Amino acid sequence: MKAINTLRMGGADILPLVEGGKGVSVSTGASAGAWAAAGGAGTVSIVNADSYDAQGNVVPQIYHGRTRRERHEELVNYAIAGGIAQVRIAHEMAGGKGRIHANILWEMGSAERVIIGVLEGAKGLIHGLTCGAGMPYRLADIATQYGVHYYPIVSSARAFNALWKRSYNKAADLLGGVVYEDPWRAGGHNGLSNTENPLGPEDPYPRVLALRQTMRGFGLHDTPIIMAGGVWWLEEWEDWIDNPELGPIAFQFGTRPLLTTESPIPEAWKQRLRTLKQGDVYLNRFSPTGFYSSAVNNSFLRELQARSERQVAFSAEPVGTHVVPYGVGARKREVFLAAEDLEHAHNWEAQGFTEAMRTPDSTLIFVTPDRAREILADQADCMGCLSECRFSNWSQRGPSYSNGHKADPRSFCIQKTLQDVAHASGPDQDKVMDNNLMFGGTNAWRFATDPFYSNGFVPSVGQLVERICTGR
Repeated sequence: MKAINTLRMGGADILPLVEGGKGVSVSTGASAGAWAAAGGAGTVSIVNADSYDAQGNVVPQIYHGRTRRERHEELVNYAIAGGIAQVRIAHEMAGGKGRIHANILWEMGSAERVIIGVLEGAKGLIHGLTCGAGMPYRLADIATQYGVHYYPIVSSARAFNALWKRSYNKAADLLGGVVYEDPWRAGGHNGLSNTENPLGPEDPYPRVLALRQTMRGFGLHDTPIIMAGGVWWLEEWEDWIDNPELGPIAFQFGTRPLLTTESPIPEAWKQRLRTLKQGDVYLNRFSPTGFYSSAVNNSFLRELQARSERQVAFSAEPVGTHVVPYGVGARKREVFLAAEDLEHAHNWEAQGFTEAMRTPDSTLIFVTPDRAREILADQADCMGCLSECRFSNWSQRGPSYSNGHKADPRSFCIQKTLQDVAHASGPDQDKVMDNNLMFGGTNAWRFATDPFYSNGFVPSVGQLVERICTGR
């Protein structure tokens, strides 16, 4: 195994090892600070991070506003307070070593306001801004305003080319690195395009080489590329290290830091990671963002999948084969189905899925009355956590603050489920894990087979980084 040497990144020589950002109370100051203290770049997620009261207790993110806009303002305030709190913890724990990065989802509601609020409240404590899930053109402008480096997350050379030409060429000196996030292997939200096959993962080497060639065309010969997604043992990436064709390369670890002593996730989540098998992480498109996302295929995702499978097309007027009347809702408002679809509907009703809910695509899905009430309540309680949400039809853009479509009951409230899974406690943890969204990279099954974790061993972040540097 080749030696893992330091790399110039963000104005400092650090280990080429980056902690991947995981939102909503998972990539915390404790995790990021420990990673930086070990010599790498730790990442604090500022997507609705936890803040604390005077006694050190987590402040529950409870919403009191009567309208979505009022609740959205509360969410922004929670996010800024939490981001500042976690960055301060990371800075203190790092002890001046490594780098501290802040990560945010560009499609988070009011992402720019949150970034600026955290940078203002934690001045001088953040060395870099990492941002993906969208096209963050404004990232360079914000970084320039505050004198920090920035690290866009892309899944193709084409995406970086667009970002560079529109914005980043004006702030080349602060471009600390470019994160290539493999859209098939990384956990969380992924950047698969409509032309790429979600079931056909591509070799990352040619894609990263294309990114490097594009960057060289802009004079970015020495700007690091950070490989994210599918990285476990560095000996499996040995041909990438000190490779003149690829130039300087760092590696990002998002899934492995979940199972450390500093990781804040519930114990049931850590135990679940140990039981995963190859294929248990599922690339799906149920997220209200509209992006593909990679998560553990548990009861939560299986229910969403079944929800979409109990689906038929309808027409408001009799047309073509859609001529059979069917009553929807308490008032039995008439729509028209195809004859075979009416038979499907009656079969689902006989199984207890008696509530038909309209989707924006002129289809009906069939759910139980309890599920229908939960969906409607979650949609009504929307706090605008995304810039645009398919599930609730929220948009952060006025004057209507609507995305212009009907709310989509085939999706879910992502803020609710991520808060629930991150803060589960007590005897019902296993049930909470199974019935909420558990993001993870496709390599998560390797916890069960890697001898490093045998006999129930849970490393500290420092021990994990030390192990990674051995190659295995």
